Amino acid sequence: MPTNWPELTLAVALVLAGAYLAADLAARVVQSTLGAVIADPAAERAFVDRPRRIIRVTIFLVAAAALIFPAMRLAGFQTGLGANPQAVGRWLLEVGLRIVVIAIAAYLIVRIASAAARRLEREMSHGTGLDVIERTKRAQTLGRLLQKTLSIVVAGMAGLMILRELDIDITPVLTGAGIAGLAVGFGAQTLVRDVVSGFFLILEDQVRVGDVAVVNGQGGLVEQVNLRTIVLRDEAGTVHIFPNGEVKTLANMSKDFSYYVLTVGLGYDEDVDRAIDAMREAAATLLEDPAFTPHILEPLEVYGIDAFEPGQLVVKGRIKTVPMKQWIVGRELRRRIARLFAERGIELAKPFMTMHMERE
Repeated sequence: MPTNWPELTLAVALVLAGAYLAADLAARVVQSTLGAVIADPAAERAFVDRPRRIIRVTIFLVAAAALIFPAMRLAGFQTGLGANPQAVGRWLLEVGLRIVVIAIAAYLIVRIASAAARRLEREMSHGTGLDVIERTKRAQTLGRLLQKTLSIVVAGMAGLMILRELDIDITPVLTGAGIAGLAVGFGAQTLVRDVVSGFFLILEDQVRVGDVAVVNGQGGLVEQVNLRTIVLRDEAGTVHIFPNGEVKTLANMSKDFSYYVLTVGLGYDEDVDRAIDAMREAAATLLEDPAFTPHILEPLEVYGIDAFEPGQLVVKGRIKTVPMKQWIVGRELRRRIARLFAERGIELAKPFMTMHMERE
């Protein structure tokens, strides 16, 4: 046992205490940061507790290893290591500490990104609407894409920085990566454009699965919204696939609410006011029907005479419905209007043809 064991014991105890305090402080900072991002007690075990423990142990070991040799030397104890203890301590305090900081920073960034993706998914999944499943899928798609992309970028940058700290020449790696990136950029321009366009298409919630949309002039039911393509199926059952980068115009016919626009052609001899009253009465009976009440958001709005056309007066109106129900409501409304017109003797405009005969 060395004669200066009290000084040595005190030095080691101080080193361990300092390392523990530094590790505990870093763990508390990590816990508060990740806890603020995730804000979900149920997910704290995976996204907060585990990183906190890893950071505490890592910081403790690194700090203890970096300080133990200088502390022992100050206490008058000479180690029996073959290598120069001063050089080892200097390397640990300089290069080793920077490597650990880089690794910890990279790990924290990836964990924060995972926590943020988890929070995005949870917040977008709130509610009891019919589109909650689609919102959840959209959040999962965006969250996983951002998480994987950021993880790859951070891991690559951290690896290169660590190699540089180890005095390894990374110039060939950077050169090769630049050439490969340039080749991929030229060869996959269309793919990258489709993915970027699909990312913003999903992020901005422009269209969802189950919507009725018109893409580049082609209408249909949206069956898939992917990062690269959007898939429509028209009423004939034909599937249309559009790369997201090629979508020039997109009209969503079932976003939040819908309108069914109604036009009725009346003869010039008919009483327009009586016809409009009949239309509103037919819409009122539809609104009182339990089978259609949940689908209607507002009563029928009649604009009045919208146009003068040959042989008819065009009366126009619209009724507001929940998404995807405008056609069901509109067909039933037309049926009731036609029946009520027939009961009250209101005739719709009839097509006619004017012929001129000339005698030679």
